[in-house]
Amino acid sequence: MYRRALAAFFLASLAALPAAAQVQRSFPADALRGTLVINDPPEATLNGRPARLAPGARIRTAENMMAMSASLVGARLLVHYTLDTLGLVKDVWILTPEEAAKRPWPTTPQQAQQWVFDPAAQVWSRP
Repeated sequence: MYRRALAAFFLASLAALPAAAQVQRSFPADALRGTLVINDPPEATLNGRPARLAPGARIRTAENMMAMSASLVGARLLVHYTLDTLGLVKDVWILTPEEAAKRPWPTTPQQAQQWVFDPAAQVWSRP
C-alpha cells in the first residue's frame, strides 16, 4: 500500500514537471527583436539583411533548450537576439507566443537607447 502511494505521488510529480518548467525567461536589455533565417551556417538573414552567427553562438528554442544552427536551416523564426562587438549574432532566443505578444520591443539599437526597459517585468516603454 505504501509503495503504491509513493509510486502514485512520483508519477503525479513527473506529470507536473512540464507545467512547472515553463518559467518566464529573462532577456537582457540589449536584446533586440527580429526575424532570423539560418541559411548555410554561419550565414543567416536577420530582418531581411545578411547576417552571420558568431563562433559559439547560442540558440535557445521556445522551450529554452539549446539548438544547433544546422537544425534550423530555412525556418523563419521570430527571435530576440544580441550582437557581439563585431556585429555578429551572439545569443538567440526563439520566442514563445506569450513572449512575442509583449510589445513594444525594440528592433534597432537606436530604439533600445531611446526607450525604457523594465528588467523585472521584461517590458519596454516608449517615453
